[in-house]
Amino acid sequence: MRGAGGNPRTGPKDPPLAEGVRLARDSARECEVVYLTGRPERCRRDTLDWLAAHGLPEGRVHMRRDDDRRPARRTKLETLRRLARGREIRILVDDDELVCADAEQAGFPVLRARWAEPSADLKDAREREGRT
Repeated sequence: MRGAGGNPRTGPKDPPLAEGVRLARDSARECEVVYLTGRPERCRRDTLDWLAAHGLPEGRVHMRRDDDRRPARRTKLETLRRLARGREIRILVDDDELVCADAEQAGFPVLRARWAEPSADLKDAREREGRT
C-alpha cells in the first residue's frame, strides 16, 4: 500500500500519493498488478477498502501473517520469489531502500518510489518491529 498510497503507520485515512496511483493505473493496462505490503493480515479489510476508495487497480494483496515480525525486506523478497515461480516479475515498486536493494541483489527489476517521504518511525516499524 505504501508505494501507491498511504503511510502504514496511520492507515486507512491516508491520502494517496498521486505518482504511485498513476503508476499503478498505467501498469494495469499491460500487467497484472500485485500488491506486496508488510502490513499484517489483520489489516486486510482496511487495506482493500483503501485501495478501492482511491481507485487503484484490482490485484491480489499479499500481506504478512499477524505473528510474523521479520523485516519487510525478508517477507517481501520471500513473496517475490514465490510469485516468480509462476510468472515474470516485470518490476517491483517500493519506497524501502532495503527492500529494493535485496530485490535487486536477487535479480528482480526495481523502481524506487522516491515520491514517498521516508521517516525514522517507518524504518523502525519495518526493520525492528516487523509491522509494515
